[in-house]
Amino acid sequence: MTEVFDIAVVGAGIAGASLATELAVQGAGRVVLLEAEDAPGYHTTGRSAAFWEECYGGPDVVPLTLASGPWLREHGFLAPRGALYVGQASDEDSLDGFMETFAGSGVSIERLGPSALAERLPGVRGEFSGAVWEPACADIDVAALHQHYLGQAKRAGVELKTRWRATVAEREGEGWRLENDRGDALRVAVVANAAGAWADSFAELAGSRALGIQPLRRTVAQLRTFPAPPVDLPLVLDIAGRFYFKPESGRLWLSPHDEVPSPPCDAAPEELAVAEAIDRFERVVDWQVRAVERKWAGLRSFAPDRLPVYGFDPLVKGLFWFAGQGGFGIQTAPAAARLAAQLLLGREPDAMTERLDPALYAPSRFNPAGLGTDKS
Repeated sequence: MTEVFDIAVVGAGIAGASLATELAVQGAGRVVLLEAEDAPGYHTTGRSAAFWEECYGGPDVVPLTLASGPWLREHGFLAPRGALYVGQASDEDSLDGFMETFAGSGVSIERLGPSALAERLPGVRGEFSGAVWEPACADIDVAALHQHYLGQAKRAGVELKTRWRATVAEREGEGWRLENDRGDALRVAVVANAAGAWADSFAELAGSRALGIQPLRRTVAQLRTFPAPPVDLPLVLDIAGRFYFKPESGRLWLSPHDEVPSPPCDAAPEELAVAEAIDRFERVVDWQVRAVERKWAGLRSFAPDRLPVYGFDPLVKGLFWFAGQGGFGIQTAPAAARLAAQLLLGREPDAMTERLDPALYAPSRFNPAGLGTDKS
């Protein structure tokens, strides 16, 4: 028997879970959330370094982050952390350029000299002489946020189907027929592509074209150090993009800030990336690394211009994109999902989304030679 729904959301990570929730609470009708794995959030969502950082993603992502911040705070998903972008003497121009890039964007940042940097980063080596301080940076309780959306979706009537990997996605009349490898079938009016690293693959399955959304592997290691990181240590990021680290339950989470192109897969860490991260870390502070306790990797998927993709496909009717959200998909989830649901359902912006420009994120920006038009 073929089940019938109004909207199918493909992918139940933070993107799919938040979008399905917003669709349901905005009255979209019957919504089904399809997850290929045994449980939602197995891939990128479950492997996040878990911070809300105003500047991450650049000036055109800042509005999504700032619009999401109040909701995340009010619902208890953020804990104060602060962030330091640090640099050596040779990085002074980069630090100044960072300040200029985000001037007038609404983020709170200030330039620090050597003494102020040393106060916030104990043991910092003398080569690192300047920083940009971002006081609003916060930790995100990613697991709680994801479960909140899944729970709210369920209460709003969304049906979650796990182990449901689409192998057929074809137009049937005015809607879609979806089928998995077991022969289970669904009929839906609209399909929302929130498949993360698999977004391009699903688009091609649905008869559209890939937009060039590239998964990039990011490695993180948990270290035991001496001294142990102070509980109030900020998130520390290299202004040149060579590392970042933050405290977590008495340990240190460290990444070499790697971005290695990868096919969509169950990403695994590489020893060389961990070794590079430790080498870079030991050049920043005089702490000792006593042990690597665990390591993991996840995929961050970016469109060619590194902005997210929200909106109807310009070539295939009834196919909606909610993808390409890189490493900022969690910190922007509330505003991004609200905006995407409004676009899909043809609703007006509200207080959270009224200052967002959906044209920045439209899939039609990649449309070759203007072929086709956005079709709901």
